[in-house]
Amino acid sequence: MDQERPLRERLIDVGAELVASEGTGALGLREIARRAGVSHGAPRRYFPTHHSLLSAIARRGFADLGERIAAVTAEADADSDSAAEQSSARERVRAIACAYVGYALEQPGMFELMFRHDLLDSTDQAPSDEARLRDSTLPLFHLLVALVSRCGAAEPSVTAAALWANLHGVAQLWRWGSLPLALGEDRAAGVERMVDAAVDAHLGGAAA
Repeated sequence: MDQERPLRERLIDVGAELVASEGTGALGLREIARRAGVSHGAPRRYFPTHHSLLSAIARRGFADLGERIAAVTAEADADSDSAAEQSSARERVRAIACAYVGYALEQPGMFELMFRHDLLDSTDQAPSDEARLRDSTLPLFHLLVALVSRCGAAEPSVTAAALWANLHGVAQLWRWGSLPLALGEDRAAGVERMVDAAVDAHLGGAAA
């Protein structure tokens, strides 16, 4: 651990490493402080509650996911004709879907932390912290709504929300082993097929 980094960032670094290697159950304040090389009371200077520290770690996950999404949607063709525009938007939706489910499977501990209900909607958190973490989901959703709208959906927000819920379910059920068992497929083939099916189901079938 880089001792030159500000303590607040070091604590988040340690938490992110812990959740990646050992899961959310390892994210105790004392353990994070111990691994950061500080007293068990030191985190309280920056994070008055356990929830506030977990929320900061989860925001790191949302930032990482956001960077992945930005990378796969970096090239937009603003000058294409109507048919090409719709096809391009659909491909970007699919790229986002693959990145989202891929992140969930590659970083299961962080993904679980990012969507913990008690962090997103807890009376034990400071309201400002709660709002910031909840709002971390909005940029991805707004991007998805915009792309779904370009695909011709009649109710883009509802369609995007349904697709998001579908993808989240795919990620969770694959992680738990239910979908691999039901489909009898390995991850490489099965996940891609499930993502394609989800996109087709919500956007009205494969693009021409």
